[in-house]
Parts: sequence; structure tokens; C-alpha cells
Amino acid sequence: MTSLADLRVIDAATLFAGPSAAMMLGDFGADVIKIEHPRRGDPSRGHGASVDGVGLWWKTLARNKRTAAVDLSRAEGQEILRRLAERSDVLIENFRPGTLERWNLAPEDLLELNPRLIVARMTGFGQFGPMARQPGFGTLAEAMSGFAAMTGQPDGPPTLPPLALADGIAGLAMSYAIMVALRAREQSGRGQVIDLAIIEPILGILGPQMTAYKALGVVPRRTGNRSSSNAPRNTYRTRDGRWLAISTSAQPIAERVVTLVGRPDLVEQPWFASGSGRVQHVDELDEAVASWIAERDADEVIARFEEAQAAVAPIYDVSDIAEDPQYAALQTFVEVPDEELGSVTLQNVLFRLSDTPGEIRWPGRRLGRDTDEVLAELDYPGETIAALREEGVIA
Repeated sequence: MTSLADLRVIDAATLFAGPSAAMMLGDFGADVIKIEHPRRGDPSRGHGASVDGVGLWWKTLARNKRTAAVDLSRAEGQEILRRLAERSDVLIENFRPGTLERWNLAPEDLLELNPRLIVARMTGFGQFGPMARQPGFGTLAEAMSGFAAMTGQPDGPPTLPPLALADGIAGLAMSYAIMVALRAREQSGRGQVIDLAIIEPILGILGPQMTAYKALGVVPRRTGNRSSSNAPRNTYRTRDGRWLAISTSAQPIAERVVTLVGRPDLVEQPWFASGSGRVQHVDELDEAVASWIAERDADEVIARFEEAQAAVAPIYDVSDIAEDPQYAALQTFVEVPDEELGSVTLQNVLFRLSDTPGEIRWPGRRLGRDTDEVLAELDYPGETIAALREEGVIA
């Protein structure tokens, strides 16, 4: 049994944030129908690495989704979405504000057709405000949230992440918002509209920056791999050229680390009793830790830290992750049969439920693979489906 097997979700969003939310619902059994343009498809099909022209990012992002190619700018395509909305629980979309309305698919109209529908709207800047109608991407959220301003070396430029960070965070937030709305529907019997701006969820993981700014005028500065909240926290190079990361967020861990590296005297200093106090003496702490680690090979350092019950981890690239025994024990990656590539390795569902576990049933499919099946479920006769395909409304 899967948790969400009784849900039907329409994924009419593109690229990463909205489709990520739909992917997470599909991982736990929801029937997710991915709507794509018949000729262009979702742009994420062309992002990242590919094998024989088949995008690998798509294989993850569109997993557990049925794919229907429908042109929503056409009246016939809009009618298909209306019929789907009548029989679905959730619609996820990320068109610019006003687009659904221009297509006669306004949320209020869809809710009139299906009062239990959850309309999940994902845009860069939300549905209102001076920037609402501007194109918005995760990169802009990473810039405007303060993330880039506080990321990088102190003497270097603001730094953007090499991945769709804001989109991923927004996808997690949207999946949570949808579950909250579905829970509310259990109580009220009514659906509702979710308005999520990608610029907002990323703010939440950056800590209380606005709270501190309003209270104290503090503007976060770039600290490289150091933390502004505790020390020592950094990356350190070992004698054999490997890099390790250390965190001392908990006071006992900080005490164990400096004792291990031969500086138990530091624990007795009044400033050592808090993370903020240690930050004021970060150079002294980093020097003690870095010099001790630099004299030893990585395996010895890790073993000594583990004996001391202190927190340390090697800096991995993907080849290290592939060989790591902890990830293997967790079954973090699974091999999944694929119609186009034979099989692909995908990251597994994000968490384990003891009674209703999720699973990857199939990777992302080719464009329009399930169009006929979906339209047949909407009571379209075969000749109508053929005509719509001939007219370019579907693929």
C-alpha cells in the first residue's frame, strides 16, 4: 500500500520547482499526469547530461509520472485540462500570473468545475506585487534571498550554487503546502489555491537574518566555509591531500575536538562556552585544528575523531558517494528499468515509511507516451484522439 494512491495530480509546471513537488507526490503513489507541449516538451528534457539524446535529469524529475502532450494554448487543449481538473485532486502550474486566466482556465473557474481541487501556483515572485508578472527562476531567488551575498570567500564575489537550489527548496515547500491543503480539505470538503513564490522558501533555510537585521542591524557577510554561528567549522586538508569537513554546533563536540587536537586549555577560556564566543576566536581555533589534521592522513583523522565521538566527514564527489557503505545500506540509489535506456540509476525516495513506503515505479518517459491512455480515461473516443493529434493539439 502507498500513502497517496488515491490522489490524481496534474503536473502542468515546467523545469524544476513545480515538477519536483509533483515528483515527490508520485513517489508515494499519486497518479501524476505530466502535461507537456506537444512539440517542445518540458525544457528540463534538455538539461544536463544525456545518453543518445535522452536527458538523464528528466529521468529523475519525471519519474512515476504519466506523460501527456497537450497544447494548452489551443481551445481543444484547454478543454482537455478542464476535463482532467474535474477528475483530479491537485493541479500544479507555474505559468506567469494571468496566463491561466487568459486561457479561460482561471483557478476560480476550475474550482467551480471541481470544488475539491487544489490549485498549486508556483511562480518566481508570487501572484501579486510589482514583480509578479516578471519571469522568475531559481537563480533570481538565490540572488534576492541573500544566499549569494553570504556565500563565497570573504574577499571573493557573491556566489551562486551550481545547482537548482532555490527550485529544490521551493519544490519541497510546495509538496508540504499541498499536503496541508489536502488535510484541510478532509475537514472542509473544499479545495483552495496555493500561491508560492520561489523567492520565499529559500529565505527560511538562511536562518533568522531578517530578525537579526531588524533587532541589531546585522548584515550577514561572506565567511567561506566558516560559520557565523559557531567555530571551529571548516574544511581541512590532510597530509595525504584529502579534504575533511568538521562541525562543532554542539558545545560538547567543540570541547572534544579541541581536546583531541591537543588544545584542552581552550575549553577553559570564558569565550569558549558559546558558539558566538568561539566565532570571535575562529583564527586560533582553525589554526589548532588545521595544523593537527595536516600532520595526519585522512583515515587516521577520521578514526581518531570517531573514537572521540566528534563530528567529521570526508568531502565527497559523486564517485565517492557511489562507493560509500552508508548510502549502500540506506539503498539511497536504485537501478530502475527504463524503456529507452534499458535501465538507469536514480536516487531513491527521500525518506522511509515503515507501513506505506514509496517507490520508483518507472523513470521519466518519452514525450506523449501516455497521451492516448489519459484521453481515453477522459472518455475521448479514438477518432477524436486521432483528429486532435492530426491538428497538432496533442502528441
